[in-house]
Amino acid sequence: MAEYTRQQVLEEAHNLAKMLANTDEIDRFKQVEAKINDNKKVQKLITKIKTLQKQAVNFQAYGKTEALKKVETEIDRLQEEIDEIPVVQEFKEIQIEVNDVLQLVSGTIAREVTNNVITSTGGDILSGETGSKIKNNPPSACGH
Repeated sequence: MAEYTRQQVLEEAHNLAKMLANTDEIDRFKQVEAKINDNKKVQKLITKIKTLQKQAVNFQAYGKTEALKKVETEIDRLQEEIDEIPVVQEFKEIQIEVNDVLQLVSGTIAREVTNNVITSTGGDILSGETGSKIKNNPPSACGH
């Protein structure tokens, strides 16, 4: 069985990252992000929210509870307004798709590493036990 250095594994991870960066999902993500950055209404609302967030921090620091509540309510209202814009909804959807792809790749790698460890030690994939665990915990005579 071939052994790999940590450096070789990291190089392969970089190659995998390059492949992922060139998938349809990432291309679509880039396109939608560009649309958001070009959308004047979205940018205006984001700027307003950032300004209000700074005010909220100041109000909180000085204990101005009523003013803080009003600002937080306005931030929530603006956030809802942004969320209603179609390009923002599209952006959130593609974020979920990209995240799903990354989770799928990550989960596949983790599962394959685990399965490889189990099989290389003579274990049982179905029970999820390595060979050494099976060897050290033989089944009892009564079948339990």
